[in-house]
Amino acid sequence: MLPHEKRRGGVFGATLFAIAGIAILVGLGKWQLDRKVWKEDLIATVSMRTDRPPQALPPRSDWERLKPESSEFTRVSFPAEFLDGAEAYAYTAGSSLRADVEGQGFWVFAPARLAGGSIVLVNRGFVPTDRKDPVTRVDGRPRGSVDIVGYMRWPEARTMFTPADDPKNNVWYVRDPKAMSEAHKWAVAAPFYIDQEAPVPPGGLPKPGKIEVKMPNRHLEYALTWFGLALALGGVYAVWLVGRLRRRL
Repeated sequence: MLPHEKRRGGVFGATLFAIAGIAILVGLGKWQLDRKVWKEDLIATVSMRTDRPPQALPPRSDWERLKPESSEFTRVSFPAEFLDGAEAYAYTAGSSLRADVEGQGFWVFAPARLAGGSIVLVNRGFVPTDRKDPVTRVDGRPRGSVDIVGYMRWPEARTMFTPADDPKNNVWYVRDPKAMSEAHKWAVAAPFYIDQEAPVPPGGLPKPGKIEVKMPNRHLEYALTWFGLALALGGVYAVWLVGRLRRRL
């Protein structure tokens, strides 16, 4: 291959690399802008639902038609009676939606029977690690019918980084009412569960609470970073190309 052909091939390859790199970086920046709009809509929707007065829990006949995109975080109220002594524990290292929950501990899930006989799973609230055993919080044991106020939630998605659940020790690493119910043979029919806001039980544990929407939204910052990298790559390529052309003169 002649020297000028090698130079032409080098410029062509570098140009393709620069165009592809800039396109990818710009695409990532645009994706972050789209995520910014999505996050803002999500924050607005969740804030609106959690700030509304509680409404009646939808009837059993509507449960299968409920979808998380239209119902999650809806604030509800209903009377129910917790099944005696039945609990499951979902590990947590803190909460992005509960400022009053810090450090490691567990969400205490318990099946609650509605007036018509159907059962829903209720996240009664947080307990620190050393209060996981119900013996350490007998004052908080529910008795009789309880008027529950809370938020409708749907199961969490498991990721590749989520530890495997430990049914033998009744410890779960995703909040999945179906898995908990199947392990304990609870006849839970609801596809959702309830994050309890009130009432606070005697003794304070498990600790229910109000959801506070404080979702991080740094997508504009991330978008500007990707666009900046695209601009930097374009600048480096332009400087390199000008130098290459000058050497050919």
